[in-house]
Amino acid sequence: MAVLRTFAALGCGIVFGLGLAISGMMNPARVIGFLDVTGNWDPTLAFVMGGALLIALPAYRLILGRGHPALAGGFTLPTRTILDSPLILGSALFGVGWGLVGFCPGPAVAAVMTGLPAVLGFVAAMLAGMALHAWVSGERTSRTRSSSETGDATADPR
Repeated sequence: MAVLRTFAALGCGIVFGLGLAISGMMNPARVIGFLDVTGNWDPTLAFVMGGALLIALPAYRLILGRGHPALAGGFTLPTRTILDSPLILGSALFGVGWGLVGFCPGPAVAAVMTGLPAVLGFVAAMLAGMALHAWVSGERTSRTRSSSETGDATADPR
């Protein structure tokens, strides 16, 4: 089952990356153009997000109506509903970085294949930030411990 999950994840990643490339979302100028509402606004990202929502919203409801995911024993859905300072600060930091650089994690990882120094620098900084967060918060240790105790590599203690 683990091998099947790995290939399913790889296939989904390839489809996602192709979608980002075809839609032009790996180009930071498009994203920055979308965020520049007072200048030369580029609505491309709005159409990409709208198209994604047209597919994702009905699919989400349909999939949750099933007893369990196709490749897992159960759904792992968020349970926290409060807005706390780490969430707000992290969201703000993400938004500022997205606006300054024009990349969010998915398109940045897909754009690594271009080999451009700016992309590689962004992804390196992103990975360093993720590692720093895991180290400071101790999340990596608790996630690993939870996974080994339950025998489920997808366990998420949050």
